[in-house]
This record gives sequence, C-alpha cells and structure tokens, in this order.
Amino acid sequence: MPTPIPLLLLVAATSLASITQAQEAPRRITPETLPTGQLLSEPGPAFRFSDAELPRPLTFITYGDQRFTDPKNVVATNPRVRQWLVTQIAAEHPAAVVLNGDVPLAGDVLNDYAVFQAETKPWRDAHLRVFPALGNHEFHGPPAQALENWWDAFPEMRNRRWYAVQLGSRVYVLVVDSSASFLPGSDQARWIEKQIAGLPPSVDFVIVSIHHPPVADIQKHIEVDHNPRPNEIALRDYLSTAALGSHASFLVSAAHIHNYERNLYEGVTYLVSGGGGAVPYFVERTPEDLYRSVLFPNYHYVKFTLEQDRLHGEMYRVADPEAKSLAVESKDSFDIAVRPR
Repeated sequence: MPTPIPLLLLVAATSLASITQAQEAPRRITPETLPTGQLLSEPGPAFRFSDAELPRPLTFITYGDQRFTDPKNVVATNPRVRQWLVTQIAAEHPAAVVLNGDVPLAGDVLNDYAVFQAETKPWRDAHLRVFPALGNHEFHGPPAQALENWWDAFPEMRNRRWYAVQLGSRVYVLVVDSSASFLPGSDQARWIEKQIAGLPPSVDFVIVSIHHPPVADIQKHIEVDHNPRPNEIALRDYLSTAALGSHASFLVSAAHIHNYERNLYEGVTYLVSGGGGAVPYFVERTPEDLYRSVLFPNYHYVKFTLEQDRLHGEMYRVADPEAKSLAVESKDSFDIAVRPR
C-alpha cells in the first residue's frame, strides 16, 4: 500500500529539522578545543633570571600530582604527606619549584586554590619561584572557567598555557600543556620548535615540564588509561629528533601517574614524578624502567643540582608515610652529562 503523501512530508520535515538542530548545536568545549591562537606564545623565555640572581650551585625541584583540596579529603589525596612535602621543599631552598600539573584536585573548585595558597605559605616565606604546568585536574568542570581560575591563582601566567623559564645561563625550562595539541603544525608544537631552535648557546640543559607522560611503563592490567597517548608520543618523537641536533641535553619531567619512573629514550631522560600527595598508583615496571625499587607508595620530589660538567638528579622519597615523624630517603640518583661542544 503506498505511503500517504502527507506522511512522507512529515518524515521529510522531521529529518530536515533534526539535521538543522545538529548543525546549530554548539560544539562541546573541552580543554583540547579551547582556542589557543590568542594566547601569549612569544619566542624566548617569559621569565628570565641571571646567574647573579640564583644560588650557587643552582638547584631546582620538580614534582606533580599534589591535588590540593580540603584537608578533610583523605581519599583522593594524603593531606599530611602533601603538606609535609611542601615544608620539606621549602627547607631545601631551591631556586625554583616546577609543578608537573594536577596542583588542585578540581580546577573548578575555588577552595582548592585557596588551600593551595594556605598550604604553600612556606614557599612564599622562603621566596621560592614557583612554575606550574596545567594538568587534567586543572580543567575539571567547564574548561574555560577552570582556566580562568588557574590564571587567577597564578596571575603571572595569565593568557598563557605554555611558557619558558631561563634559570641562569645554563638551564632552560619549557612548561607545556598536554591538554593542548603537540601534533605537527599546532600552535604549541610550533612554539616548542621555535624555542628549541632559538636556545641560547650557553644553555646546557633543557627541562620539559608536562603533565601527561610521553614515555612511561606500559601498563596492561591497571591504570591502562594512563599509558602515553598519541598526543604526547608526538612530542616524544619531536624531542628525539631535536636532541640529535642540539647542543643541550634534554630531560622531561611528567606526572599523571602517581608514582616514580625513570626512562631513557633515544637520548632523552624521561621522569614520571607524580608523588606529590595524590592517591598512589601501583606500577608494573617494565625492563626499560631504570628505577627498580619495589617499595610502594612513592610520595616524593626530585631535586636537581647543576654542576660544572653535569646535571645531578636525586629522587627523595617519603620513607614511611605512616610514621609519626616523616622523613625522606634518597632512592634514585642519576647524572646527565654536559654535551661536548
């Protein structure tokens, strides 16, 4: 039996309306789709410190996944360890503290940044320079508002999602955003390329701070969604090529995995330093991981010391998070040599 003409018209009209609604529906905004073209992304360092402004020997610390939040929350983070690490780092008096992302538990919760401000008072009292990277928790909630909250917490970073810091004549830090693209031709990729191409001749070491790791122990059973993603693998592949032709040695300090790992991939040292206080993640260590300890959990920070012919790294681990008095122990040590000129 033929379909009545009015019914055909109704079906056609309904289909046309559905197509129109789909076309008019706003695209869901994510950290990856936030526009980046208007960000400050200038060549050279956004922050520069002369050798005379810095201690000798130059020391700096990297670590991530602190998850500052209400201290009553003892599930997503360990507030006692988190607070103690802040005090311990202040006692180290480093020239800089580089935070590898996930500083707040939730970037849309203003109180998390208020807790950060309160708990890091020892850093301000010690006049420490603090350089944060964006992590996925910074973008919790509506990403545009979450980014505004981050800029409000770190006003010197306003209109930036990535930036460079020159610590004296020999250390150059690239703080990048793994929620934005590293794929060839992207705004951030082009900025990184210009930074590497324009490195001052005096620079011996390039430190890349990032949240999601470009290299890590590949997990097959737990936390498999924390394995390196194509976005960060694109950065890894670029750095492998860049390191071949550079006069500087490269080190990448990441987080996201709440543990510690150290790998060497095609001449670049890769750390996972995510022991700032967030709930620990167990890691199945692969043969490539140069850190072999089976101890767990690994709340920690990594301290770097610049020497004449090398950059020395030391991982300081909280020996017993349940102890009445907390203390750190050195559990990993490594050197990156200055490249011959």
